[in-house]
Amino acid sequence: MKEIIEQLPERARQNQSENKKFFTKLRKKPPKVLDYLMQELHTEEFKKTDCLECANCCKTTGPLFTNSDIERISKHFRLRPQRFIERYLRLDEDNDYVLQELPCAFLGDDHYCSIYEVRPKACREFPHTDRKKFHQISHLTLKNVAVCPAAFNIVEEMKKRLKLR
Repeated sequence: MKEIIEQLPERARQNQSENKKFFTKLRKKPPKVLDYLMQELHTEEFKKTDCLECANCCKTTGPLFTNSDIERISKHFRLRPQRFIERYLRLDEDNDYVLQELPCAFLGDDHYCSIYEVRPKACREFPHTDRKKFHQISHLTLKNVAVCPAAFNIVEEMKKRLKLR
């Protein structure tokens, strides 16, 4: 897995132009079956991909924390939301709450998340490959293929199955 993760950014860079063209076509005229296909591809990929072997998303990218996330996680720690923010979060250039540092403070050496049951919505949904109206998040998917081996594989399989003109 380590080798796959190390090669992923370069492989994603090599496919970036092709992927951008593909997603531009996809946004213009999304197939009616797209959401069903994405659900199928996502399910197939995660039958053979174990996130606990990788955890690259937790090591290299941080989620956005919504107010609901902050409230839920603060409650879990029995902290006031402001104290949780001070301890773990910062405001980014878009004025969103993100982690102060990476890798994620809640990621253990065994790749288990210490707040898994109350983790942020963005973590629960990552890599967003089974999301409805998938064609609307192509910008996010283009970033995720460089971080997540499963997202990379899903996009490659999607390109094979969808012949866009």
